[in-house]
Parts: sequence; structure tokens; C-alpha cells
Amino acid sequence: MTDILLSTLNAKFAHSSLALRYLYANLASELRERAEIAEFIWNERPCDIAESILQHEPKLLGLGVYIWNATETLELVRTLKSVRPELIIVLGGPEVSYETSEQELAELADYVITGEGDLAFASLASSLLVEGRAPEQRVIAGGTPKLAELASPYAYYNDVDVEKRSIYVEASRGCPFRCEFCLSSLDLAVRQFPLEPFLADMKALLDRGVRQFKFIDRTFNLSPRISSSILEFFLGHIHLGIFVHFEMVPDRLPRALRDVVARFPEGSIQFEIGIQTFDEGTSERISRVQDLGRLTDNMEFLTTQTHVHIHADLIIGLPGEDVESFARGFDRLVAIGPHEVQVGILKRLRGTSIIRHDEEYAMVYAATPPYEILQNSVLSFETLARLKRFARSWDLVANRGNFQESCALLWNNCGPFEGFLRFSDWLFAEVGHFTGIALDRLVKLMLRYLTEVASAPISKLEAATVLGRDYMRRRGRLPSFLADITGESTRFRPVAGAEHRATPKRQARHLETPSTKS
Repeated sequence: MTDILLSTLNAKFAHSSLALRYLYANLASELRERAEIAEFIWNERPCDIAESILQHEPKLLGLGVYIWNATETLELVRTLKSVRPELIIVLGGPEVSYETSEQELAELADYVITGEGDLAFASLASSLLVEGRAPEQRVIAGGTPKLAELASPYAYYNDVDVEKRSIYVEASRGCPFRCEFCLSSLDLAVRQFPLEPFLADMKALLDRGVRQFKFIDRTFNLSPRISSSILEFFLGHIHLGIFVHFEMVPDRLPRALRDVVARFPEGSIQFEIGIQTFDEGTSERISRVQDLGRLTDNMEFLTTQTHVHIHADLIIGLPGEDVESFARGFDRLVAIGPHEVQVGILKRLRGTSIIRHDEEYAMVYAATPPYEILQNSVLSFETLARLKRFARSWDLVANRGNFQESCALLWNNCGPFEGFLRFSDWLFAEVGHFTGIALDRLVKLMLRYLTEVASAPISKLEAATVLGRDYMRRRGRLPSFLADITGESTRFRPVAGAEHRATPKRQARHLETPSTKS
């Protein structure tokens, strides 16, 4: 029997919730002994999740709610309240921290903790289960706890987490910027966890066998001193075969940080770089401050002088940015050469000030999570649907590393955006979807497009040769349908350095990680 059950619906089994472990760590010791963590996946049947939860016989259930699991969590809470109305349900997380009174989910729950709930949940649990006192206020502000006073959560990653799941960590909370599309813009300031205890926690995780560390800090490189110390720590353990992921501010990379970053070997470090837009007018409109000259210089340094795997973000649908402006920014970014370009769709996250543009730019969003933009004054519904297909097909073809060399053939007589948009339109017309397409079929489709459909077709021999080199990088052999064209052997041939090409892919924050930004 478990008095307190802490739970959430993750996007994948491979993900773990750092937030739940903070809640568990900060419970009073006598309550921690009566508590458990149980994580589920958002696409499991809510009825099955409810059954699993009730098998623990909890008195109090804490649920983390995010943009990617809000709909499923609503159905789960409906089910639980129908069959066990006496179960006390407490909600927390970014999705219920704002516009709380407008949500059916919040109305169904007994309590909602807004903001950072590390200590507020512990206090509520003590009131309910130790003191036997039920607070009158249903919506409780979590406040801004002093990070030095929080109990460390990292010991509560269990052996299954260490072996099979991503391990999320944070050295700081908050963001100094005010980008209107992002919940992090609502933070008052950046707060750092004490460095030495944090590094001790990282060492303990290393000793347990953790080799992949995903930092969820919004602005990892804001303090060069602290960032350098953390990077030097991981460099000191690089022989263990570690991989570290950071989100960085793109226009802040001083010499001290450059020198440290350049020492990381291939396959050991990834930067997620949120550019979002290259259009200065759009940046100003959404209160985004960035120096595009420094950004470009830093990106070029990283792509040419380091082994950092670079994942860069752009957003479609920002107020006032039309197709032509986005295309210019996309082409500019592709020319710099990051390993991945994540094309995201603007979302109206609860609590963000992006809504101030609704009237002027006729912003229309979906009413249900993830609240994606449907149309605005410069992008029609049909145009945005086409651009969303562009984003999905780019992820399928360009970001997964299967077409490192051949992808550029799609725009050999025009810009990357124009050339790939044409291909995306054709691919959707041919297949009707972008999921579940086997690699061999996708290579055959690329071959046909390049040789028969593209505005400047190339010969089958040229296309097959380039596609064959890409296929060899991934599979170490040549498929027979390409070998028949090139006349090469299909036998297995290992490719030097191929083991470094499968760098762990970063998580799309609005869907997959314990984050509050899109």
C-alpha cells in the first residue's frame, strides 16, 4: 500500500521525469517512506493507467501535467474520479499553472499547485496526511524556492532509469529573456544550483553507470564561469564514453567557452540552439533579443572548429513572419550547416504574452493541446498545413542522418527551402503520410524524385551513387536496387567513423521533455 503516488504520462518509455523525483526527494522523511513514483506513457489507455494507479491504493495522487499529456491526463482524472472519488488528486506542471480556472482538468482535481511545486507539494502532503488538515485554497502557488534548500533528486533515478532511460539534470532554473512564445519568459531571474554539490551529484550518477546527461537549463552558457566548470568536469570523465546535451544561448560563446568546447571529441556533446527566427522585425515583435552577427559567427565556429553535434530550432507561424521571410532564414541556417534543423510550429502556451498579437495578426490557434497555430494574417490555413508537412518531411529525410550527402541534391538549382518544399509536396502526394516509411522505400522514392520529377533531374547513376554512399554510412552495405545501377558489390563494408554518426537525438521540448518552453 502506498499513501502517496507521484506520476505523470511521459512521451516515451525512454524518458524519465525529473520533476517527480524532486517532489519525492523533498517530502518529509516519514512521508517519503510512504511514497512511490510510477511513470506511464501518454499513449497507454487511460483506463489501463487508472487500473495500475489504483493497484497502489494511494490516498494522494500527484500528477505532472504538460502540453504533451494534458488531453490524456484529463481522461485519466475523469476515470479516477468516477471510480474512486475519495482519492485526493493534486495537479502540477506548466499546463495547469496558468489559466487554471478555465480548465476542466483543474476543476476535477482536488488541488492544483502552480509554478515550482518542490516544497509546496511536500507542505500540502504533510497537511493532508500528517496533520489531517485540508487547506481551504484549492489553487496553491508554488513560489520560488531557494535552490540551495532543495533536496537533491538524483539518487531517486533507479537502476532501470540508469540502464534504459534518459537522465535529465539541471544546473540552473529560469531565463533572462522575454520571448513571448515561451513560458520561460515568465521567470523572474536565472537561479543557479550550488556548483560543488551539483558536480558531486553528477559524479554519483557517473559511478552508477549513467553515460547520457540531458541538461534542461534554458540558458546553460549564461554564466561562462559555471558553464566552463561543468564542461571541464565532463571532460575529465570523457574516457567513460559520455554524451552531454545542453541548450545554449546562440550569441554568447566567449573565448573561454570556445576553448573548452573545442576539446570534446566527436559523439560526446550536443548543443540545442534556439534561433527561432532570423528576421529582425519578427524578433523585435516578439521581444526576442539576439545578435544575429555573433550568432552566425558562433554557429560557424561550432560547425567548422568543434565536434559539437548542433541541433538548431526555427519556428513557423510567428506573428508577421511570412513564407518568404521564413524561407530566407531557413536557407541562411542550412548554409551554416548544423546537423539538425528542427522546424517547430508556433504554439499558444498558456500564460505566455504571445496572445497580445492575436487581433493585429489574426492569430488563430487550435483549441486543444498542443495549441498549434492554424492561420494568421500572413499565413493561410492551407499554407500552414503545407508548412507543417514540410516540417515533418524535413525531420524524416534531413534530420535523421540517412541522407547526409544526397539531401542537398533536392535543391541543387535553387534554395534549400524552395527545393525541399517541392519534394515535400511530391512525397506527400505519393505516400499520403510521413510515418512508418521504411528506409529502403524512402531511398527508392528519393531516387525516383531526383531522376524523374525534380526541376533539374540528374542521371540515375549520379543519384544512385550519392544515395549509395549515404546508405553505406548507415547500413554498411549497398542495397541491390542501387547496386544494379552503380555496378558495385552489395557486400557489407564497415564505414570508418559510422559509430559516431548516431548521436542521440535531442527531444522536441514541446512534446518530450519536462520543460515549459515550446
